[in-house]
Amino acid sequence: MKRATILCVLLLCGVLARPAQAQLLGGGLLGGLLGGTTQVQSRLIVRDSLGVSALQLTCWLIGCQVQEKIDGNQGQVFLITSYNSVSSLLSSLLTMPGIVDAEPDALLHQPEPGPLTSVSGLWDRTTENFYGAAVWTGYANQPALTQIALPEARWEWHATGAGVVADIGTGVDPTQPVLQKVLLPGYNFLTNQTGGYDSQVNQYAMAVVNSAYPPLQVNQYAMAVVNQQSATTLSQSSYSDSGHGTMVAGIIHLVAPTAQILPLRAFGDNGEGYLSDVLRAIYYAVDNHATVINMSFDFPAAATELQKAVAYANAHGVACVASAGNNGEDVMVYPAGYQSDVMGIASVDAADQRSSFSNYGADLVFAAAPGEAVITTYPGDTYAAGWGTSFSAPFVSGTVALMDAMQPGVTPTEAMDALSHATPAAPDLGHGVLNVAAALTALHQEITYGGN
Repeated sequence: MKRATILCVLLLCGVLARPAQAQLLGGGLLGGLLGGTTQVQSRLIVRDSLGVSALQLTCWLIGCQVQEKIDGNQGQVFLITSYNSVSSLLSSLLTMPGIVDAEPDALLHQPEPGPLTSVSGLWDRTTENFYGAAVWTGYANQPALTQIALPEARWEWHATGAGVVADIGTGVDPTQPVLQKVLLPGYNFLTNQTGGYDSQVNQYAMAVVNSAYPPLQVNQYAMAVVNQQSATTLSQSSYSDSGHGTMVAGIIHLVAPTAQILPLRAFGDNGEGYLSDVLRAIYYAVDNHATVINMSFDFPAAATELQKAVAYANAHGVACVASAGNNGEDVMVYPAGYQSDVMGIASVDAADQRSSFSNYGADLVFAAAPGEAVITTYPGDTYAAGWGTSFSAPFVSGTVALMDAMQPGVTPTEAMDALSHATPAAPDLGHGVLNVAAALTALHQEITYGGN
């Protein structure tokens, strides 16, 4: 009733004074005075149980602008911007009817570990057929696969993957020959356009690279087979995370080569990304029938709407996998820290020992997977080796896609139960190191015998 009264007053007093487009956006009384030319200072994520019209009305009163819907088909969570400070805007918002919660739109830039060492697999450039694509042997037969018992799982269960794996990150290079057959169009939340693709620095730097070049360090987490100019260009801060999403996708594909990959670009080439774009990507993945969501990133602080987003995904049958972070500490990061809905994945070395850079702890880690010198695809027709929990998580995401081939519509709970059958490791690494064969066997037993 209070909102209805306010709305009537505003319609009488303000509508005639402002253009129709400005009325729709809800720029606020202060926004009208400033004329929209001053640089936006604040970004907030707001849940309004009364929907967009009510939030636009609120913005008329307190000086903010509704920018976009965040929660897909739900229509209750929005990004707003304002010329007011975050603290004053929060104070005003939380007194308004219908406002459930509001929080700053956090900006993430996640550094990855170093230093890196040369990887013998990147020197093995003989090729072989891998599910219809010619790939380097160093990629298709790397030691990490034996470590997680993937060859054994393929031999015993003939599972090659099904469903859709959403890869939220910097996007995926659509020209990478290894990934072309399984890559869906996806979405770019930075530009609000279809196509979650990894951007190219320029035609020369990201073109197919002469394989005579030795592996070169391109950033703090990867060594790639690129020419010297490419390595120099990609080491610049503006391109420091270019290729990250393509590398993650290559690991998903390595584990589940017939599953489809949905690239969702929520981070720029410099590794920066807003929480609001991550949330939009999660809801988009659910609305577009993803089986599992891979999140190779972490935020240092909890976020109300991030927790609600992964809970929403879980409730709709979508498994969520996230990297545990690279601080080398027993510390909480998110979304991995939301253990009821997300599997947080730590990194181990070739001997199943925790990587020095990997976070750990019973409250954070569900399981671990290889995360050192993992060979994977890189933008252009080339490959890279990666270090970090970013490259541990997709081993688990790919395994969920294998489960979906064995039991279509496998639930997150069923996936978690099966994946808990892991190779024993240190107690601060959750259930242990991923064992794909054991996980698929456990799922088969559950399907056939009800777990008995």
